[in-house]
Amino acid sequence: MPNMQSYIEKKHSFTCKKAQQFIIEGAPIQGLYFVQKGKVKTVKTGINGREQIVRFTTNGDTVGFRGFGTSNRYLIGAYALEDTVLCNFNNEVMMDILKNVPEFTYDMMLFYAEELNKSENNIRKIAHMNVRERVIDTLLYIHRKFGQTNDLINIDLSRKEIADFAGTTEEQVTRVISSLKREALIKTVGKKIGLEQINKMKSEIMEHKYI
Repeated sequence: MPNMQSYIEKKHSFTCKKAQQFIIEGAPIQGLYFVQKGKVKTVKTGINGREQIVRFTTNGDTVGFRGFGTSNRYLIGAYALEDTVLCNFNNEVMMDILKNVPEFTYDMMLFYAEELNKSENNIRKIAHMNVRERVIDTLLYIHRKFGQTNDLINIDLSRKEIADFAGTTEEQVTRVISSLKREALIKTVGKKIGLEQINKMKSEIMEHKYI
């Protein structure tokens, strides 16, 4: 991308250990983060102070964009789900890039539009889905995001983390997963989950316009 090399030299790269928090919700914004290698969960404090997972990110994804340019504090928090390499462009550098590199600004505009569309779709889906459907939708999303190797999704998530993303409780997630295993739709090995009947799972939530 033209004009970007001089900005790339200004990035700050660092490694986060698994479970390490690198964005604190409510802290002053210190630019944008990009995942170079690894996996991250983005969280937001919900009702009764409970953290809700609003997004998972992996290689090449952007973290910390919510509130950037419109707020002086992060609207979310972020944790590494495994040892993760990140790079950060501070506020000043990011503003210079947006002003001087039209191709990047255009890509960011499309990115924001896509994220807004996803958020609106998720709100509609959650409002109309029952617990089983929300868990299935979450498992399909995680599979789509991280892929599957040797019949297991390429990420270790606790049942609580699945619940925090699906908008339900750990106990309900455990019950739904047990039910899906009995129906041979999924399998589990420790915390890892593998989807065995993806098309059947998609068809179960098709009325909610699964994408």
